[in-house]
Amino acid sequence: MMHPIARRTALAGLGSLFAWGFAPRLATAAAGDPRLLVILLRGGLDGISMIQPVGDPAFAALRGADAGQAVPLDGLFALHQGMPNLLALFRAGQALPIHAVHTPYRERSHFDGQDVLETGLPRVTAGARTGWLNRALAEIPRGARLPAPRGLAVSPVVPVIMQGPAAVETWQPQAFRYADEDLVARLLDLYEARDPGLAAALRAGADLDRAMQEVPAGQPGTTRVPGRPDFVTEAAGAARIMALPDGPRVAALGLTGWDTHAGQGTARGNLANRLGALDDAIGAIHTGLGPVWGDTVVAIVTEFGRTVRMNGSAGTDHGMATCTLLLGGRVAGGRVLADWPGLAPHLLHEGRDLRPTADLRGVLAGVLADQLGLPGAALARAFPDAAGTSPWRGLIRT
Repeated sequence: MMHPIARRTALAGLGSLFAWGFAPRLATAAAGDPRLLVILLRGGLDGISMIQPVGDPAFAALRGADAGQAVPLDGLFALHQGMPNLLALFRAGQALPIHAVHTPYRERSHFDGQDVLETGLPRVTAGARTGWLNRALAEIPRGARLPAPRGLAVSPVVPVIMQGPAAVETWQPQAFRYADEDLVARLLDLYEARDPGLAAALRAGADLDRAMQEVPAGQPGTTRVPGRPDFVTEAAGAARIMALPDGPRVAALGLTGWDTHAGQGTARGNLANRLGALDDAIGAIHTGLGPVWGDTVVAIVTEFGRTVRMNGSAGTDHGMATCTLLLGGRVAGGRVLADWPGLAPHLLHEGRDLRPTADLRGVLAGVLADQLGLPGAALARAFPDAAGTSPWRGLIRT
């Protein structure tokens, strides 16, 4: 008989989502059956390349040679040419870029910047950490006969943003792909006779892993990016699981590779490929959520932006303010929100960066309030030490 520890190890490698059949729907004050997906862009997204401030007189001199042709969104901003899915959602009023936004972090370390982004705290903390999304999940009102809602992390380990008191399941994208399917079959034969309940759980986990890695016919084309070729598949899988009647309603996943120090290639090259992959993922999420897209908000965030000037290696270095995206059928989109600080030299942060004019915590608190129905006291626990930062209202259709 397999040792219990070995059995748990085998099951962990084959998918831990079998418990989703018992996960509840959210009981919140928000309308419908709301869902929230947070995508972390790790490495520092160059926001002024994705949502380009072409109406700023300083932009052409700073970035014009690298920017390429962009699609106008309003009198000031234009969208990168390689993001047709995002453009379609914007024109449908379901995409809302928010520019010149940043966490309270004002240094230039990826590790520390991501720590502040994921904990929701005003500074880097030592010791045990919890994430703002997990704390928010723990605050969602419970139904009369339902256990607390669970979250989903598409990651080999639970990222900081989803660490904390609420229950979180992880899906390791590569787990089933490299599993020995003969071993799975033998385990199923063994447990069918000795432990039917465990056999059913193992089968469901393996089936979910397969489902999350299959891109259905007609899915938007996938843009391959070095080091992370399957992000679109992961995003599509997460969306399909979130669309299940008893699936998770809150989830997080990430895409690395936004640290464009050299050979940035905004119009053609590394950054253009990354933005294309992100756009394909947006299309896959839209398709995967299907009829529940109308109840969904997708928040796309990053730890900091990039310098406004290109460096000597045709790249950009760690900066400050950047752009955040809100997408979904619940989003009051079709506009760009920005208290635009300007790109003239005397207007820049430390003479080199886009100056932050909006606190990302206020944006996210507004989403939690109007999408998940969290009251003020719960928002204060999700984002402690945020005195003076009010939730942004009007981002979500209520």
